Amino acid sequence: MKPRHKRAAIIVGALIAIGIAAVLILNALNSNIALYVTPSEVAAGKSPSGQVFRIGGMVKDGSVKRDGLTVHFVITDMVKDIPVAYTGILPDLFKEGKGAVIQGRLNPNGQFIASEVLAKHDENYMPPEAKHALEQAQKNGSKQ
Repeated sequence: MKPRHKRAAIIVGALIAIGIAAVLILNALNSNIALYVTPSEVAAGKSPSGQVFRIGGMVKDGSVKRDGLTVHFVITDMVKDIPVAYTGILPDLFKEGKGAVIQGRLNPNGQFIASEVLAKHDENYMPPEAKHALEQAQKNGSKQ
């Protein structure tokens, strides 16, 4: 084999290896991305079906019910409410009337089955996405 052919084979092999690595990295990143939606968007059917996503808002006052390790509560953006079920230990800062971001899937009955619950960490903090979503939902709710 001529040196020119060897160099071409090495270059082609390196390009194939880089391409495979890029596909694997992009696939791993794509599987870890969780889309963020509001309760109003979920109620309007704009949530991804059969896919993990995040929903954020406020935990509705009086909605937390415990059944063993399973906790049922309602997440709201002050316009629409979505029932949530979570099995596990909730964060210490999780309380009624406080902000939360929940990751999971929507079941066919319209209940959100949570795999992870995140609570805001102090009185003044709200994730920028949640704050924007609450403001948008309140604007849209007042227009109707």
